[in-house]
Amino acid sequence: MTTPPQARLVGIGIVGCNYGRLVQLPAFRHDPRCRIVALAGRDAARTAELARAANVPLAFGQWEQLVTHPDVDAVCIATEPELQPDIAVRALGLGKPVFAEKPMAADLAQARRMTHTAEASGCTTMVDFNFCAIPSWVRAKALLAQGAIGRLRHVQVNWNVENYSTRMRTKNWKSTGVAGGGVLGNFVSHCFHYLEWSCGPIVGLSATLSGLPGEPMTETNAGINMKFESGAAGHLAMSCASYLGSGHRIEFYGEDGTLVLVNETSDYMRGFRLALGQRPAQALNDISVTDDLDWQFPSDGRIAPVARLAARFLDGIVDGEPVAGGFGEGLRVQALLDAARRANDLGRWLAIEPEREDARS
Repeated sequence: MTTPPQARLVGIGIVGCNYGRLVQLPAFRHDPRCRIVALAGRDAARTAELARAANVPLAFGQWEQLVTHPDVDAVCIATEPELQPDIAVRALGLGKPVFAEKPMAADLAQARRMTHTAEASGCTTMVDFNFCAIPSWVRAKALLAQGAIGRLRHVQVNWNVENYSTRMRTKNWKSTGVAGGGVLGNFVSHCFHYLEWSCGPIVGLSATLSGLPGEPMTETNAGINMKFESGAAGHLAMSCASYLGSGHRIEFYGEDGTLVLVNETSDYMRGFRLALGQRPAQALNDISVTDDLDWQFPSDGRIAPVARLAARFLDGIVDGEPVAGGFGEGLRVQALLDAARRANDLGRWLAIEPEREDARS
C-alpha cells in the first residue's frame, strides 16, 4: 500500500511588520496546513532584518511584490484601513484568498469594492474580528441562544482603556477620526461586530463622538445608543483615553436573568470572566471557561483568538466551503461605522438598513 502524497502547504504572505509580524505570523504558524513564506513592509532593509529574525524566507519593501509572488497562495493584511482595499483587490484578482484587519476599509465605498471583488473571485476571505474567537465569548453567545436569560431587554457596553496612541499622543489612523480610524474605527468596529453576532441586527442608532480637550482632531470617546431588530435596546460607552480605566464590560439583561462578560486587565483579549444570574438568584455566579490554546502564547493574548480565525480561514481555503467571518461581515460593520459617523455629524437618530444578508454564526 502506497502512502498518498502530502497536500501542499498553503503559502502565506503577510503585509505589515507590526501587528502582522507580532500576531498574525505566530497565529498562522500554529496551523500545520500553512507556512509563512513572505513579509512585506515599507522599509525594505528593516523588513529583511525582521524576516530573517522570524525565519521567513522572503522579504519585500513593497506589498505588490509580495502579492504577485508565485510562492504566496494567500495574503494576510495588517495595514491601516485606507491601504487594505488596493492590496485585497489585487490579491483577489489573482485568485488569492485574503485575511484582512478591521475595519476593512476607510469608508463604505471601498468596503463594498472589496466585498464585490471577493464575491466575483470566489476566494475565501476573513476579517480579524477576534473577540468572537475567545472561548468565554463563545460560551456567552451559546447561553444567550439557549435562552439562559430569557428575552433580551437591553445590553450595556462600557470599555475604558488608555491605548498607546493616546498615551504617547501619536498622530496616526488610530488617534484621528479620518481614514477609517479614531475610536470608531479602531475600537467600536469590534463592538458593532460582536453586538450583532450575539444580539442580532442593529436597526437604528444615535452617536456622539469626541476627543481630548483642546485637540479637536483626535477621536477618543464614543457614546452610542442602539435599537436591535428584536426590540432590545443597547448603549455603548467607549473611551481609549482612560488612564487606569475600568476595562471592558458587557452586560446582557434579559427578562429572566443577567449575563456579564468583564475584563479588568490591560490585556484586550486575555482575562475575560463570565458570570450568570437567573431568577430568583440574588447574585451573579461565575462560569468557568478554559482556553486550551491561550497558554501556548504567553507573550500576547491576541494570538490565540487570531489562531482560531486563521484555522477557520484555512478551512475555507482547503475545503473550498464558505466560512463565517468573511468580507460580508466586514462590510456590515463598515455600514454601521458609516451610520454612526453620520449620526454624530447630523445630531440625530438614524435608521439602519441591512447592508447584506450574510448569516452570522
